[in-house]
Amino acid sequence: MTGRAMRDSQSQQAVIDFLSGPGVLGPGRPERIDTHGAIVFLAGDRVFKLKRAVRYAYLDFSTPEKRRCVCEAELRLNRRTAPDLYLEVRSVNAQADGRLGFEPGTPVDWLVVMRRFGAEDLLESVAARGGLTAPLTRLLADRIAAFHREAEVAVVPDGAARVRAIIEGNRTSMAACDGAVLPPDDCARLLQRSLAALKELVPCLDARGSSGHVRHCHGDLHLANICLWRGVPTLFDCLEFSTDLATTDVLYDLAFLVMDMWEKGLHAQASLLFNRYLDLTGEEDGIPAIPLFLSMRAAIRAHVSAVAAQTQGDAAAAEGKRRSAGTYLRAALAFLDQPPPVLVAVGGFSGTGKSTLAGALAPGLGGAPGARWLRTDVLRKRLAGLAPEERLPAAAYTPEQSARVYEALGESAGASLAAGRSVIVDGVLASPEERAAIRAVAAAHGAPFIGLWLEAPAALLMDRVSARQGDASDADARVVSLQFQYDPGDLSDWRRIDASGSPEDVARRAMSALEEDQRSWP
Repeated sequence: MTGRAMRDSQSQQAVIDFLSGPGVLGPGRPERIDTHGAIVFLAGDRVFKLKRAVRYAYLDFSTPEKRRCVCEAELRLNRRTAPDLYLEVRSVNAQADGRLGFEPGTPVDWLVVMRRFGAEDLLESVAARGGLTAPLTRLLADRIAAFHREAEVAVVPDGAARVRAIIEGNRTSMAACDGAVLPPDDCARLLQRSLAALKELVPCLDARGSSGHVRHCHGDLHLANICLWRGVPTLFDCLEFSTDLATTDVLYDLAFLVMDMWEKGLHAQASLLFNRYLDLTGEEDGIPAIPLFLSMRAAIRAHVSAVAAQTQGDAAAAEGKRRSAGTYLRAALAFLDQPPPVLVAVGGFSGTGKSTLAGALAPGLGGAPGARWLRTDVLRKRLAGLAPEERLPAAAYTPEQSARVYEALGESAGASLAAGRSVIVDGVLASPEERAAIRAVAAAHGAPFIGLWLEAPAALLMDRVSARQGDASDADARVVSLQFQYDPGDLSDWRRIDASGSPEDVARRAMSALEEDQRSWP
């Protein structure tokens, strides 16, 4: 088939047959992976990605020229986060005699060429085998925060209108799906509740759009589009075919990954990712939008799964996609159900395990993805313009600076409560005045409060702080010794928790205390 005939017919079959042949992309026949928008060929240490000649409501790859443009966009955009993976755009050329090859000729189609990594290095696979550890999750949050910080800003005064367009698009896509898979009544209820939530968020979203929080993001950020490349979580396969669709609120971009983790049962990782990202970026003013953003992302997964069910040739695979579509639709509704917020404070001397406990409790407090976790150690570093794990000199720990930290703690906790988000604060809280101040924040917002005071022998705490590595706390054994010379005062209105056991034991004791108090909460 000549290049002209191929363009006229918009048929790729000859190109697909050529690329599938032995010895074309490497020794033997390549492995092949089919998606709705591409055919991916795996050969040796390379990946060759061919855009399908398709046209959908949201993308158009129907001509070779359009496929060339989108391949070049894919290369350029993904090099923002994965420059080592994305190598080149290569043309498939027709020779004068009609043969296809990579030698000079008339381009008839285009490939994105990438370095290949093992399937076991997809973060989806890493998570499935229990490898998405807290340090790896923090590093992932760091990478996403850095990417968003450098992403191109789009100043859009109509932030809420852009979100509404996505909601309306979801409605249209769901209406086109099998009603037995996505029941129309449930879809209508989701639309009604989404628009009601959006109405409350218009000032927030418009303000964020006008102030630089809408950027050219990844657009398709979930666990299957992140890999470990040389041990570092690396974002790849971003949404390349529409600048408009990829230009979103940075928290909407993050919400896809948070939703993906949450629905896979990775609640601790979703909570940690969410909180670490906020610690690094200061995006707290967008917290009110999180439930809607999570719901919208689940709704997209629902209709994508429903469409996939209709196109699956294998009956078992089709049934799996139908179940997945229903699960995501129920999740989209559930994300909009946010229980009333609560405030939990975890206090105690250095080394008692306050942060370990707070991190363990956060996912279970309030709606997905759990409570806003506020650490005085992290706030102190942020006020000093430092990353959480950078060390401060001892001279930075003055009474005046501590007062600033606790003031910021109260302000951040209050803002999250006002946004409907539960809060867990984590700090020494050694003075009655500090503890009274954080309790007053809860009272000011009508939120239930519980204080957990952790205690353990001094020798054990000194051993623990001496063994710390890569933590936001700068406390050492000398600090612990000084703390034990201080009288924290009356603790009768706080739950005193023995922190001398394992983290699991301490968490069980704390959960028992929380459950007892929850019985008296409104």
